[in-house]
Amino acid sequence: MKKPDLPRNEKYRLQELNSYNILGEVEQESFDFLTRMAAEICNAKISLISLVTEDKQWFLSHHGLEVREKPKDYSFCAHAINNPREPFIVEDSREDERFQDNPLVTGCPNVIFYAGIPLVNQNDAALGSICVIDETPRTISESQLESLRLLADQTINLLELRRRTEKLQEKENDLNKKEELL
Repeated sequence: MKKPDLPRNEKYRLQELNSYNILGEVEQESFDFLTRMAAEICNAKISLISLVTEDKQWFLSHHGLEVREKPKDYSFCAHAINNPREPFIVEDSREDERFQDNPLVTGCPNVIFYAGIPLVNQNDAALGSICVIDETPRTISESQLESLRLLADQTINLLELRRRTEKLQEKENDLNKKEELL
């Protein structure tokens, strides 16, 4: 197994990820809709929106998998963010030196096929990926890949909207406090 390399901009990437203030939050229906769509479009057993932190991958949404996080060292998504402008596809992880003895491959959830699109925000930081996973080797069509790209864009749009809404709420709270003082 090969551990994922650290992205060249890791410190900046983590600052950007933390600026969304979403790690550990409860699951939200809007993100769950995206993972359900990804699984359906790609006929995959599992789909995730995975955010890669300093030491783990945390699932903002998960379809077909019950856990909320996994160690970063085992993460396919942590490999994906190293080439943020390219899809990351592993058709058969058992034949890939990076993954063939990975516990996620040799045990549950039996990640044999993986296709992920990095989630790159408007400040050019790769936060994680939206991905589909299956227990059998396979390929993904260009049409399915394009749909995953669109779902990745929508994931970023939802994250940005959430961040802007939080900032507006903070400003409104500050204004309300100042108004009370007056």
